[in-house]
Amino acid sequence: MNRNLAAGLLMCRMTLHLEFFLVHPGGPYFRGKDAGRWTIPRGIPESEEILVVTACREFYEETGIHPWPPYFDIGTIKQKDGKVVHAWTFAGKWDPAEGISCNTFDLEWPPRSGKVVSFPEVDQARWTDYQTAAKYIIPEQIAFLDRAQTIFTKPKIKLITLKK
Repeated sequence: MNRNLAAGLLMCRMTLHLEFFLVHPGGPYFRGKDAGRWTIPRGIPESEEILVVTACREFYEETGIHPWPPYFDIGTIKQKDGKVVHAWTFAGKWDPAEGISCNTFDLEWPPRSGKVVSFPEVDQARWTDYQTAAKYIIPEQIAFLDRAQTIFTKPKIKLITLKK
């Protein structure tokens, strides 16, 4: 398992404008930290796992939402911490009133207390416009927003047939 490799999905929807689905990491280290901390749902591949399969599995594990194809490749970025993230985007649905459900992780908290506490992998999710997403997402992941925007807002080409 390569801990410096991750795969994720960026869910989008079109309302009056394109909106992006972002999540906030759970646990005590991210409490009260918003700007530059939100992310696309993503995770580490299991041994020999195909990356888009990892992205779909992690999306479901972190949100409880089943992603549906088609998935569009939006490339790879390298985050400040050295993690390389491969991502895909797709058009999806989620009602914030339904909330999310996700896996948990155990952590000794407070440190050196001997007490192990379970925390959700993700503690919040939201739909957001581009300007808000760019403010809150991990800075290197802004490239994913840009690439998804190109896919979902590019002009549709119409073929015109000229009659004689």
